[in-house]
Amino acid sequence: MYHILLVDDEEKIRSLIRKYAEFEGHTVTEAENGMDAITICRNQSFDIIIMDIMMPVLDGFSAVAEIRKSASTPIIMLSARGEEYDKINGFRLGIDDYVVKPFSPKELMLRIDAIMKRTTAGSSQNTDTDRDIFTLEGLKVDFTARIVYIDGERADLSPKEYDLLFYLIKNANIALTREKLITKVWGYDFFGDDRTLDTHIKLLRRSLGTYAKFIVTLRGVGYRFETNG
Repeated sequence: MYHILLVDDEEKIRSLIRKYAEFEGHTVTEAENGMDAITICRNQSFDIIIMDIMMPVLDGFSAVAEIRKSASTPIIMLSARGEEYDKINGFRLGIDDYVVKPFSPKELMLRIDAIMKRTTAGSSQNTDTDRDIFTLEGLKVDFTARIVYIDGERADLSPKEYDLLFYLIKNANIALTREKLITKVWGYDFFGDDRTLDTHIKLLRRSLGTYAKFIVTLRGVGYRFETNG
């Protein structure tokens, strides 16, 4: 099973999550604030991190930013607030999911399983030695290395932005429904809603700059990556 780092300043929340996680067979290490989480991550590795936002000493956003400098561990962010700004900020930092309090511990466990399945599947697919590269005007996407270049400069995309862009390009000039994108990029067991897709499309367009023009919104349907000009 998984080794989980659980970061939350509320003991009751930690106790509840630990109870369900250990029942599922997972191992849990706890931290009360972002600073403790950073220290722990420097000495141990984890399969997944559950990180609260509002904490004393150091908040969750700052802790994630620091952890992301040296680790790509999947992260689920917890928050008592559901504002779009918080979600966008979290996704830009590279979190994998965002859960608003109060939440169902059972659902949280399912989200952990879904993320770990996708993470494992993604790592097992990156074994080809052949380079798979896509270029269009000043946009260059190296699928094999999982790197995106904008006018020769390496772009800083979150893990889910990479997944979304890669799927759009692999299905260029095809109308992709919102349901199709959510299923293929987030998985059949995704527990979010359409707003998660919209948020990531917005972030991806921002990351692509001028080349956001290739992502076309199909009103009432979904999106299409347009290469035909």
